[in-house]
Amino acid sequence: MAEEVWVGTWRPHRPRGPIMALYSSPGPKYLIPPTTGFVKHTPTKLRAPAYSFRGAPMLLAENCSPGPRYSVNPKILRTGKDLGPAYSILGRYRTKTTLTPGPGDYFPEKSTKYVFDSAPSHSISARTKTFRVDSTPGPAAYMLPMVMGPHTVGKVSQPSFSIKGRSKLGSFSDDLHKTPGPAAYQQTDAQVTKFKAPQYTMAARVVPPGDKTLKPGPGAHSPEKVTVTKPCAPIVTFGIKHSDYMTPLVVDVE
Repeated sequence: MAEEVWVGTWRPHRPRGPIMALYSSPGPKYLIPPTTGFVKHTPTKLRAPAYSFRGAPMLLAENCSPGPRYSVNPKILRTGKDLGPAYSILGRYRTKTTLTPGPGDYFPEKSTKYVFDSAPSHSISARTKTFRVDSTPGPAAYMLPMVMGPHTVGKVSQPSFSIKGRSKLGSFSDDLHKTPGPAAYQQTDAQVTKFKAPQYTMAARVVPPGDKTLKPGPGAHSPEKVTVTKPCAPIVTFGIKHSDYMTPLVVDVE
């Protein structure tokens, strides 16, 4: 009766090799890469170039630039100012003079011992600094041991007694309760528990920005010595008022 249940020649048997049913796997969760599109294209197939459409650009903010608020000088070009030669009056230049020794700074009469041969001479100089380091202590640098009191050296001292100060432990001023007094507490500020009153602060004086550089005054310029626009500075001379060769005016008086 058992042979009639099976159809054909197939009968239950052990598999000849490993099959996927014997192993645990995540199942059909992995997808085959697509062959169309640009993103995640299969690497085994050729991919044609793809183009994308970009959206409209974002509108710029209203305050992104100041706009045409600057008044540019029309005489200023991209190569500089379009002007003729102009002259300006500057301050007087200050030249630095270096002090050099004059003829009176040299003493040729003192160069005899350096130029000509001379006999050996000796001079008396001050005490050197190395002598102070090598100095030995004097008699007052030593202290003799004490011969009285408990700290004598080499001698027998009698027993001595010392008077000690009063101890604060157990005295009349000793606080046995160890409690803080009224002065140990600080007074609480009223603004902590109540409304805070308005407060004002005094700030420093605001100085408006400006040019603080030193400018030359009227006395720093010398316009009478300017020879840029004229061949020379104006010169005033004193001469005779009338010419000797001119005939004077004669008026006949009758």
